[in-house]
Parts: sequence; structure tokens; C-alpha cells
Amino acid sequence: MSDKARKLFEALDLDENGTLTRVEVITALRTKGPSLAASGDLPIWALGDDDASSALFDAADQNGDEELTLEEFSAVVDRRFGWS
Repeated sequence: MSDKARKLFEALDLDENGTLTRVEVITALRTKGPSLAASGDLPIWALGDDDASSALFDAADQNGDEELTLEEFSAVVDRRFGWS
């Protein structure tokens, strides 16, 4: 797990409970995405609309419980963003 994935997960965890919901991911990427990209914590090409954010969530939700753990999240973003 990369430090970048951990940092991005923490930025998206709006309620700071250690998991991400679909709504959290969509909301956080919509509101924080541009500043995360500007600071280098998210690839600029990874900014997308709500459907793209939802697709990222679906790709990471390996067990289908509608919550992402740090491990699920990092496994996808490290590979997708080339951070591993």
C-alpha cells in the first residue's frame, strides 16, 4: 500500500470512520478532487463525473458490502494510478 493511497483515502473519508461509502467517494471527489489534483495527491486525469467516481467505488468494493476499507481502496488506486 502506497503512502499516496493512504493519504487519498484519508482525504476522502469525510466522516473519518475508517471506511468509505459510495456517497462519500462521489462527494469528496467532487468537492476536494480539484485541490487534491493540484497538490499532486490525485492524478488530474482521475478527476471525473459522478459516474466515474461511482465506477471507481465499484471496482474497489471487492466484497460487495458497499463500504471500502483502506486495503480495498489502495489495491485499486495503487494499480490504476500507478502508485504501487
